[in-house]
Amino acid sequence: MHAIWESGAQPGADATSTSGNYDAPAHDVVDGSSSEPGATYGTAHRVVSVIGPTASGKTGLAIALAKALRDRGDAEEIINADAYQMYRGMDVGTAKATLQERQAVPHHLIDVIDPDDAMSVARFQQLATDCIAQLQQRGIRPILVGGSGLYARAAIDDISFPATDPAVRSQLEERARLEGPGALYAELQAKDPQAAARMDPHNPRRTIRALEVIAITGKPYSASLPQYRYVMPAVQIGLDLPREELDRRIDMRTEAMRQAGFVDEVRRLRSRLGVTATRALGYQQILESLDGTLSEDEAFAQIAQRTKRLARKQMGWFGRDPRIHWLNALDPHLLDRALEVIDQADSGVFDEHDANANDYVHHHLGDVGEVQRLSAPGPGPSRQ
Repeated sequence: MHAIWESGAQPGADATSTSGNYDAPAHDVVDGSSSEPGATYGTAHRVVSVIGPTASGKTGLAIALAKALRDRGDAEEIINADAYQMYRGMDVGTAKATLQERQAVPHHLIDVIDPDDAMSVARFQQLATDCIAQLQQRGIRPILVGGSGLYARAAIDDISFPATDPAVRSQLEERARLEGPGALYAELQAKDPQAAARMDPHNPRRTIRALEVIAITGKPYSASLPQYRYVMPAVQIGLDLPREELDRRIDMRTEAMRQAGFVDEVRRLRSRLGVTATRALGYQQILESLDGTLSEDEAFAQIAQRTKRLARKQMGWFGRDPRIHWLNALDPHLLDRALEVIDQADSGVFDEHDANANDYVHHHLGDVGEVQRLSAPGPGPSRQ
């Protein structure tokens, strides 16, 4: 259960999660069982969330932050917010933190389910909020790291996930087939014009989901849409960089995956890859290469191309959130700039801004020259 936190105040109204009860694996569970994040830790130390597009250097910065804060006498541990890094054995293709990196700074929610299992954002929300609460009870500041936009927000934001009803959905899908998507969209306009205004009339999938939620809950679908409101004291640090540099890094990462044995990894896992796991970018392309549909060169070319496309989608997703503190990933003083953001967040500097997030202009990622907000000197992390 989420608790809505106001700056410096006690927990307020609950935001309902329908993810169900799911216990984290034993090696990820720590002492304590409170479900209220920060219940015994107070509001001074914000949960840090490091976000940004694929290959922007999130893991490197998160590890450098944890070490730097440790040198100050604090304790930090990392919580993975990348959906596919939660699968055991999917290491190369998801660019999972190395064993050495995980030994340097403890990581959570990595290798917690098998490839034939299914991870959902609602399930992750329960896992992540439990993990945050448990770390905070031990006096440890959580640092979330991940490129999955909705996953990162689900851990710290006012987001609920209404249940699904296969019978209701089946009826709506049959209506879309018989009557066309326009009829369902017109119904949504009548029942929830705010939700309809945010959807493509020609995309029935989202319209069906909206009408399903309305039928199940009796409330407008727009009432369940994510809000830019933290449910715990938090600060988000975003990594931005020019698109040509991002493309270069993606090409380098794709080639590094090839050299690190990505094909062998997929060959080893293919009999155990479930429907959800195979959606991880790159795995389907390698499967097609193993089946002879694509050559290996064609498969890796597709992986690079689709990763660049994904990175641009991520930039659009993250760019909508005005609470994110964007830093240039190429800045040689990146670490100190990020530390200054955290220090200011801990002191409450951003509380008023974050409370009025929807009133601010959103950042256009790629325009890194416009996001130099801090100027502290010092070395940055070496990992790219």
